[in-house]
Amino acid sequence: MSVPQVKRKIMDPKILIFMLLVCCSSVFNVGAQSYQGKWKLLKRSIGVSAMHMALLPNEKIVTFDRSEFGPSNITLPQGKCIKEDSKSSDCYAHSVEFDPATRAVRPLTILSDTWCSSGAFSIDGTLVQSGGYRLGEKVVRYFKPCMDCDWEEDQNGLLSPRWYASNQVLPDGKIIVVGGRYQFTYEFIPKLSGSDRILYKLPFLKETRYSALVPNNLYPFLHLSTDGNLFVFANDRGILLDYINNKVIRSYPVMPGGISRNYPSTGYSVLLPLKLFSTTDSDNNTSTPDAEVLICGGTAPDSNEKANVGVFVPASKSCGRLIITAASPEWEMEEMPINRVMGDMIMLPTGDVLIINGAAKGTAGWGVARDPVLNPVLYRPDARNSDGSTRFEVLAPSLIPRLYHSTAHLLSDGRVLVGGSNPNINYNFSALYPTELSLEAFYPPYFTKKKASAIDRCGKPRVKNWL
Repeated sequence: MSVPQVKRKIMDPKILIFMLLVCCSSVFNVGAQSYQGKWKLLKRSIGVSAMHMALLPNEKIVTFDRSEFGPSNITLPQGKCIKEDSKSSDCYAHSVEFDPATRAVRPLTILSDTWCSSGAFSIDGTLVQSGGYRLGEKVVRYFKPCMDCDWEEDQNGLLSPRWYASNQVLPDGKIIVVGGRYQFTYEFIPKLSGSDRILYKLPFLKETRYSALVPNNLYPFLHLSTDGNLFVFANDRGILLDYINNKVIRSYPVMPGGISRNYPSTGYSVLLPLKLFSTTDSDNNTSTPDAEVLICGGTAPDSNEKANVGVFVPASKSCGRLIITAASPEWEMEEMPINRVMGDMIMLPTGDVLIINGAAKGTAGWGVARDPVLNPVLYRPDARNSDGSTRFEVLAPSLIPRLYHSTAHLLSDGRVLVGGSNPNINYNFSALYPTELSLEAFYPPYFTKKKASAIDRCGKPRVKNWL
């Protein structure tokens, strides 16, 4: 069956730049400073908006949005249309595989709604995506990295409905799934044994909820500690969870500032590169790894409520570092040069952190953010100035706003792939911030005009003349 493509007009770049300036996008201005970094448009349209993105072991990117966005800009091959009932079929794809080397796009078949689902990679390189919206809320989906592979779905892979949950692969190869809207529990996938078929209560998730309508603790940050336990952060505080014995073994201080850091007041977090304490275990002649998390951004707890009535509160500039393995951990606070909510945080091969995408005002959600932040920021964790002034560097801006449902992912050649942004309920190319189908590459400062050097997966330097 022939399905008409949804046509999208390509705006003249000069007009786009003018509109961005008129709409007061947050482009950091420091006079005549020349910013480091460079942007390159890789694909004007991949057919879907990259709400979720993952890099497979075969160097391909799998990306997807949601099945209820309406007709996408790419169709499924003949014979793969999804039957909705006895009289109609849906032939539009809502997931694609993208090859960064050739820029080829392959449509994929996804049956259930993946809106605000969560995922992780299994130890064999399979992408495991769980939960979502409505009929997708208990589904576990699998995508294997092979030439002709497509999504496989287990319609009852979860015990509890998971919407806005978070996933983390564990040392034994299982994946823990934590939280979700109105879900104050965690569970494991796949369901291989009796203990995997138990729903574990986690009252911490209820304790950190701001309100039923504005939780501010969804998509909790998960980081595996060096002792095998799980650091869980929600809203403004964290715990260390012994997930095997369902026991909170320590509670951390509240992060200062009165800022909410999780959805819809969406901040961002990474586990910084592991270091060693100067002290050693004399019995075993080993050093103790020092695990430290970085959390930035977010906004005031009531920002979402205000944005829904047209009042857009400035996002936070604050960042905090916490050594979660310390005997007496305390937050080390500092400020970014730009307010930012809904950013993405990427660990670079240099050990630095890239903060990219997002808005300077408002929150996550449909149409409730303003002032897109176009400049990425580089954070150097090892800078030693006591005031943190040299840790941040503002980088070259993009021309494309990336707001709600935008993504970024480090590629193995050192580039950062950036896509998505759809703060609209459906595909909408005439809204204040239109649905964005493009993919860009950002080249961090370790690329130069003469040569670009990054680190491949084997730790070897890779040199290419990308620019």
